[in-house]
Amino acid sequence: MDIMKKWFWLCGLLFSIQLQAQHRQLNSGYQPNDSIILNDFANKSKKSYIIENIEFTGNKITKDFIISRELTFKKGDTISSDKLYHKLELSQQNLLKTSLFNFVDITDSVIRQDDFVHLKIQFRFIERWYLWPVPIFEISDRNFNTWWKEKNFDRISYGIFLNKENNRGRMESLRMLIRLGYDERYEVSYNIPYIDKKQTFGAAIGTGWIQNREVPFQTQDNKQLFIRLDDRYIYKNFYTYLVLTHRPNHVHQHLLQLKYNYFVFGDTILTLNPEYSFKSEIRNEYLSFNYQFTSDQRDSKPYPLQGSYFTGQLIKSGLGILKNDDLGMMELTGSYRKYWKLPKKLFFSTDWTGKISTNRNQPYFYETGLGFDRNFVRGYELYVIDGQSFILSKNAIKYAVITPKTGNIRFIKSEKFGKIHYALYANAFFDVGYVDDFRNYDEDDLSNQLLLGGGFGLDLVTYYDMVFRVEASVNKRGETGIFIHLKNTL
Repeated sequence: MDIMKKWFWLCGLLFSIQLQAQHRQLNSGYQPNDSIILNDFANKSKKSYIIENIEFTGNKITKDFIISRELTFKKGDTISSDKLYHKLELSQQNLLKTSLFNFVDITDSVIRQDDFVHLKIQFRFIERWYLWPVPIFEISDRNFNTWWKEKNFDRISYGIFLNKENNRGRMESLRMLIRLGYDERYEVSYNIPYIDKKQTFGAAIGTGWIQNREVPFQTQDNKQLFIRLDDRYIYKNFYTYLVLTHRPNHVHQHLLQLKYNYFVFGDTILTLNPEYSFKSEIRNEYLSFNYQFTSDQRDSKPYPLQGSYFTGQLIKSGLGILKNDDLGMMELTGSYRKYWKLPKKLFFSTDWTGKISTNRNQPYFYETGLGFDRNFVRGYELYVIDGQSFILSKNAIKYAVITPKTGNIRFIKSEKFGKIHYALYANAFFDVGYVDDFRNYDEDDLSNQLLLGGGFGLDLVTYYDMVFRVEASVNKRGETGIFIHLKNTL
């Protein structure tokens, strides 16, 4: 298995870096021997500081005002030693969560002392590489494990993905996608996080076209059945959207999206499954409105270990404006995740996710239960569990085999790629899920019953938000397997 070999090769490389490189703890830019703030915090000093000056170095592209937006203090503030330490720590986390920087180091120095200690705070950044003209060569199944079972090389997509992050140094992003092969897609989008002087409102716009010769038309025994026509496309989708965001502080964000959706389906699909589309029509056209609220208090986005995260979303599909746009579809989804740091390198996390749909009579192409994206019970990766509503709980206890460290790959000279951070975690997990499907009357089907899965895993976390997971699991049916995930599943 090539991907397993690559995974273990990467583990071996990181272990060798650990032996060669001089490393230190990640997220500790200020050290006890050179930081008056950290020393005073450790000694429970009652001093007060005045922030006399704030300096940024290493941000060759990123504008200063983008960085200042993420700080929890400003020049001229008077702050006690215990509060300043936490403000620095939180500011560092905020900056790393922007995904603009690989490293953020903080140092402090005393300018002068009178009744207060006057400080200069200096931030040193190693920026990421922002322009990614990435060749696409990917599998087009729901996940790697589904593809690996069949090893169907016809389900390969290829093309190019141009991603220009941090455009103009203002955290704006331009994305262009041309993907051919099994899953054809063409898309362009532009995101501006801040469009006002107070840096609280943002906007984005995008449009795209998807077309396929093969699509799933029905689910049987919790497996998708596919139909393919080599001489023409049987699924076409054009969409365009406008997004408005409001981020009043470092934690909360509101999002409003208006989206136009246009679908064309081959009549062969509707012959096989008349419930595939809305009203069994070849063309479906509708507007959708989406409101989302997010509260992110995690210490890290790609692999959080402490803090909490909540997101809630209301989607209304069919606004009654266009012809045949009176679909009456509305759903409410939500996710709450909590992360705890325990003694002796242990961590615990829990994730509760759910969806409620007001209209239970949904067409097949629109309906999603468990088995897609990050919504699955581990141990059931090979199954699709259709339904209109679901609840899912993922729980894990982790042990830091290698605590977060930094190192240098000697033969790579650029700091953007040669200086890396990495960590390795062993974990034990237990998941519970339930999918409500009012159309299902089969007792052997996985919907309308409690789903249980558990097992053990190994997580490798490294730079550019990469998370590699290998998990051995068993489900309620007694089925076992080893599954690979290339992103965080909790």
